[in-house]
Amino acid sequence: MSKLETLLTEIRGCRACEAHLEPNPVVQAGEHSRILVVGQAPGRKVHESGLPWNDASGDLLREWLGVDDTVFYDPAWFAQMPMGLCYPGKGRSGDLPPRKECAPLWHEALKAQMPQIQLTLLIGQYAQKHYLGPAYKGSLTETVRAYREFWPDIIPLPHPSPLNRHWLKKNPWFEREVLPDLRRRVASVLAT
Repeated sequence: MSKLETLLTEIRGCRACEAHLEPNPVVQAGEHSRILVVGQAPGRKVHESGLPWNDASGDLLREWLGVDDTVFYDPAWFAQMPMGLCYPGKGRSGDLPPRKECAPLWHEALKAQMPQIQLTLLIGQYAQKHYLGPAYKGSLTETVRAYREFWPDIIPLPHPSPLNRHWLKKNPWFEREVLPDLRRRVASVLAT
């Protein structure tokens, strides 16, 4: 068993948040992964299936990226590492924020086992605040608008949740400017 396989087994067996929720860590990684998707946390449907982005949000994300399920779920191409690896539960206006235990416990160790990552997609404010630190622009909208500052290694994106349809309508520049660049960048990585 490789170091990555051993680490993935440890992650999938993690119970660090057991006092707060029902653990079922959802992660995907390969030693040759080229694109890392850092999202928020699995939703209820993903929690039940164990398959990352296996919901309406994932459908829209794959459309944004210009890839199909076969490519997206191939760990030779895509790694999936949410900020919170388990479903955090339901809140008043959607799912609760990701648990804070996961990223410090697992992210650096997992990234160290994926040396061929060429592109990291930071989906939502939790991933952006964590990974961009002081370069975060104070809001998701301003951070996504400034995507060229992080290009070509990192692209900040809004969450493709159905709850964010209003944000997408309010910010038509995202579809007009960011999505074509995103698709070109993903295609260039997949061509390597």
